[in-house]
Amino acid sequence: MNTTTLEIGRGGNPLARRSAFDWAYALLIVLGAGYAFQRDGKSMNVYEVSILAGAVPSLIALGWFWGPLRALSIGVGALVLMAIALYMKTPDDFGADLAAADKVFLLKYFLSSQSAILWMSLLFFMSTAFYWIGLFARLGAGGSDNTALRIGTGLAWAAVVMALVGSLVRWFESHQIAPDIGHIPVSNLYEVFVMFCWMTALFYLYYEQIYKTRALGPFAMLIVSAAVGFLLWYTVIREAHEIQPLVPALQSWWMKLHVPANFIGYGTFAIAAMVAFAYLIKSMAAETRWWKLAPLWLLGVVLCFEPLVFRRGAAESGAYWFIYFGISALVVAAIISARRHIGQRLPSFEVLDDVMYKSIAVGFAFFTIATILGAFWAAEAWGGYWSWDPKETWALIVWLNYAAWLHMRLMKGLRGTISAWWALVGLAITTFAFLGVNMFLSGLHSYGEL
Repeated sequence: MNTTTLEIGRGGNPLARRSAFDWAYALLIVLGAGYAFQRDGKSMNVYEVSILAGAVPSLIALGWFWGPLRALSIGVGALVLMAIALYMKTPDDFGADLAAADKVFLLKYFLSSQSAILWMSLLFFMSTAFYWIGLFARLGAGGSDNTALRIGTGLAWAAVVMALVGSLVRWFESHQIAPDIGHIPVSNLYEVFVMFCWMTALFYLYYEQIYKTRALGPFAMLIVSAAVGFLLWYTVIREAHEIQPLVPALQSWWMKLHVPANFIGYGTFAIAAMVAFAYLIKSMAAETRWWKLAPLWLLGVVLCFEPLVFRRGAAESGAYWFIYFGISALVVAAIISARRHIGQRLPSFEVLDDVMYKSIAVGFAFFTIATILGAFWAAEAWGGYWSWDPKETWALIVWLNYAAWLHMRLMKGLRGTISAWWALVGLAITTFAFLGVNMFLSGLHSYGEL
């Protein structure tokens, strides 16, 4: 089993073994934050200044902890600054020409928010395809990863870059429309689905490097691609990519903390569920009785069918949804049919179990923080910390579900197929809390509809 630890310097000093590149990275982060404050500090309130100040040590610490985040931060920052420069009317004017998104080549095809997010979508689809091709292709010499698997990883990283560029440029664009419209892009389903995609992929890429296996990529990217499919429908049918003013309840600095913390939970819970699916595929590799395999296929079908159930007005664009459902159900069936080959490529049960546990533990911690922050936000917006709104009730159900899972593991030693089934069912519960409640039930959190 592969694990990782954060290296500290000799003599207990965590700064003693930092390289020149580490310090150069830290300096770039500080300079970038200083530029942001110099440029937009007058329009920031005290909470936004605090968040900017807190982001500096956080990004530095994360970059020092996991090296790839340094290149990611620098690359995304450079591309976002390039996009902002292309939007500017003149070098001396802080105003921006948003029409440049349709006139300037790099903005039109790559760096405007919508272009970057479309690239994200394509790259995630391509990454998923290459991961699956690599899973069935021959491994390299000595059992090393083949070219398709390595391409899958590279495409996933490129998709994360474009997702972050699209989100940050969208944030900039929203402030250029009007002072009262600008907001952090985590306010509606379109924006949070983009965040779910890059955050889930980034957590998976971390586990991929730590455990030195790309065999889980096909499963992790499958849930990301499903989210991208929903996002594309939401963009085309609902024109959700259009930047809209915030509703009054969302005009709060709590949103900047509550929503990202929530989606760290959602993303890691999704990874845990897909790893659980892989665990069950491996455990059933030699199974030939259809009635033993049917529950796994049926649960996959239920997860694929959820977006249809949540959507109001089933007749509208029904063809898209039924094709989406049909392809998803066939994919689940194909994976189960190829369970023997897939099971041989997957890492050991111990590694699968450990990834599942770590994902749920991280998700539970951040979901707990998000729930507490949500209570403070509710008190500010509606005058009470808890009102048993459907969203709050289902958030509590999600929290209790994973609290029970962790309790059974840590106190009772729960392992194996039971914990995997539990984690997979947990995704259905989490999906309903994330998406279904807003669309299927009425309440204070019903800010949109499908």
